[in-house]
Amino acid sequence: MFEVIGERINTSRKSVQAAVAERDASYIIDDVKRQQGAGANYIDVNAGARIGHEKEDMEWLLDTIQPVATIPLTLDSPDPAILEMAFTMVKKPPMINSISLEKERFNSMMPFLEGKDCKVIALCMDDSGMPDSCDDIVARAKTLIEELNAIGIATANIYVDPLIQPISTDSNKGVMVLDAVRAIKAGYPEVHITGGLSNISYGLPQRHIINRTFITLMMDAGMDSAIIDPLDRKIMAAIHTTDMLLGNDQFCMGYLKGVRSGAIES
Repeated sequence: MFEVIGERINTSRKSVQAAVAERDASYIIDDVKRQQGAGANYIDVNAGARIGHEKEDMEWLLDTIQPVATIPLTLDSPDPAILEMAFTMVKKPPMINSISLEKERFNSMMPFLEGKDCKVIALCMDDSGMPDSCDDIVARAKTLIEELNAIGIATANIYVDPLIQPISTDSNKGVMVLDAVRAIKAGYPEVHITGGLSNISYGLPQRHIINRTFITLMMDAGMDSAIIDPLDRKIMAAIHTTDMLLGNDQFCMGYLKGVRSGAIES
């Protein structure tokens, strides 16, 4: 089944930053409960926006969230020291967001990840910038998977992010990433594919319909996870319906449950 990484607990969002700065636990708790109720499989926790306060903000968020979290957390920071601290606080094996092939990030993250019981989001980014072809994405994914395997991270615990790019700047960007996902899954059937969707529609009107259509295409290609807002009922409905149509919903039970609850409606 498709896995949703709830993206809402991020201090780059003004309302979350205000709640964290004011230590408004009720706001954070309510948001986490709503994401869980909407079907999130992970709660991403990012405390990086308040410069100079990331450590204490992450500690407070984890202390606030964990008593009500029934699902694992995604620890989201580029700083291995923050991740090391956060890792010692979590009660369930977390997901780490993220590593890339950018030299500085790669060299600092690999020692942190070695020997850890966790899942890892691996970005297909290197020091040359965003990938510019299907082959480029696949080659970067291959390197990331093999390097992570070498330090004990199983392929099934790796979530490759192929880095979706705006189709408004190049009409081939959609096909490029779809082809790359198919190739990655063909070479590494156990690996997961994740990422944010909204970049595909950047600069275009009616972005929600583009995102909803694209997720169905990506799921058909092999994407089995996304970093999204689970409170977006329409995109969640698209995910559940596509999962059913792809044969991942035994006897359509998940779809029927969503219809009965009102989560899936026309």
